[in-house]
Amino acid sequence: MTTAVRVRELVEQQARAAIRNDGLDPLSQPEKFRALVEQFAMDAWIAQGARSVDGDPAFVAKEVLRTIAGFGELQQFFDDPTIEEIWLNEPGRVFIARNGKPELTSVVLGDREVRDLVERMLRVSGRRLDTSSPFVDAVLPDGSRLHVVIPDITRNHWAVNVRRFIVRPKSVDELVPIGALSHQAAEFLNAAVLSGLNIVIAGGTQAGKTTLLNSLLGSVASDERIVSCEEVFEIHIGHPDWVAMQTRDASLEGVGEIPLRRLIREALRMRPTRLVVGEVRQAEALDLLIAMNSGMPAMATLHANSAREAVTKLCTLPLLAGQNIPGDFVVPTVAGCVDLVIHTSTTASGHRRITEISALPGRVENGVIEMAELFTDQGQGLVRMSGWPPHQERFTRAGFDLSALLNGGSHHSSGWAA
Repeated sequence: MTTAVRVRELVEQQARAAIRNDGLDPLSQPEKFRALVEQFAMDAWIAQGARSVDGDPAFVAKEVLRTIAGFGELQQFFDDPTIEEIWLNEPGRVFIARNGKPELTSVVLGDREVRDLVERMLRVSGRRLDTSSPFVDAVLPDGSRLHVVIPDITRNHWAVNVRRFIVRPKSVDELVPIGALSHQAAEFLNAAVLSGLNIVIAGGTQAGKTTLLNSLLGSVASDERIVSCEEVFEIHIGHPDWVAMQTRDASLEGVGEIPLRRLIREALRMRPTRLVVGEVRQAEALDLLIAMNSGMPAMATLHANSAREAVTKLCTLPLLAGQNIPGDFVVPTVAGCVDLVIHTSTTASGHRRITEISALPGRVENGVIEMAELFTDQGQGLVRMSGWPPHQERFTRAGFDLSALLNGGSHHSSGWAA
């Protein structure tokens, strides 16, 4: 046994003893645990009389941290800032994605290793995974989103997905240099948020909906109060007055579930000036529309292939709330409540782009909601179309010259820097 191996085994024993005896949690206290392991490594290195030719105590500490505090063989992918997603179809098939392109890695795990990794990932989330609850959504300490499915829902092996958020723009202006949208469209969206328009962001999986939502929320004035509702925490903003809430699964006894519909209703009692709903999927669309109809600005995301399909989906999902919800109520409500629909997608090269910004003027013709195209991407980036958004008076009150914004001229804003 080499000196480096002996040192590593000793340091790992000491680190596990600190977790067991001192109650030190490497996930919730990462810096403290890292410093302790590094000190253990240095002390053990000196005690064993190791020399520089035997290795490096810093490398030993890093290996121990990866084993105990990190995610084992997967930690290298968490440390790589270019990797957007990690997934396991089975222990011997570990994939990653860079720039939207999947790659099969050389990492091979065992069934026991996969279970241990998932258990470690779920430790701080408070979420459970067992035969009675074979799916789990959770957020890792670094903000990544974890999704796991186990047999017998899957055929033989645990299916694990980790979606990382490597781009965290603080404003829509930061999306312009990376080509996600044009400068003119960014200025318009900034103004639309500050003017209090109701905005829906649509797109497919991994199309950048949450990233765009985070950037739009960066335009909200600092004196507003934001309340967000999500299935799992994915929104990350630096707003001074912000309350974030997530759903909760039922307990083993089948009680205590908090669905998204409940969160939206409770949010309205918390004096918000801006409501945010992450990923509208089911009947909570009705509660979102009711909130939008109350006069309070709101934003939401949902899956859809285009802006038109997003509107169609918003007209359909509320019907899931019960048979007493008629379609002839929902359609005009959507037309009157939703102001803007932004569609984002991933190109063949893996880049995320805003492909469409449309407005709902509020009119319905033969049961079909009228839509006005503001900006569309026809292959060369977003270009201005002929449509106009509703509530032009709100732009004026917020200090914006809407005509100048949309026609490319200069504009004045008393609230642009808010």
